[in-house]
Amino acid sequence: MRHIILAAVLGLAAGAAAADPIEGVWQTQPDEGSFAHVTVAPCGGAYCGTITRTFKDQAEYKSPNLGRQIVIDMAPQGDGNYRGQVWRPSNNKVYAGKASVSDQQMSLSGCVAGGLVCKSQTWVKVQ
Repeated sequence: MRHIILAAVLGLAAGAAAADPIEGVWQTQPDEGSFAHVTVAPCGGAYCGTITRTFKDQAEYKSPNLGRQIVIDMAPQGDGNYRGQVWRPSNNKVYAGKASVSDQQMSLSGCVAGGLVCKSQTWVKVQ
């Protein structure tokens, strides 16, 4: 009987330690012919994403953006939604950001004018 209880407790602990849906490696949508792999991990009470691989014309290359944070302080809002900031490498600007994760896809938006004007990308989880 003790073994069954211990197994149940360990099962609950493993479930509690499960990664948040936004955590992992995501492939960005191409932007001006380039795309990247972004690793999203906890940073404080939020999530941040760092560019870990870059590609141009389908070939990997060493972009000066490697190691830069592109997803900044995305705080969970519930139901797979997050709010924070995003950096767009092609124009070196930071925008108010929001993300929505569903299965293996993330819709990521950068907005200006209090959220009246937004541009979005769909990222795909690769790990």
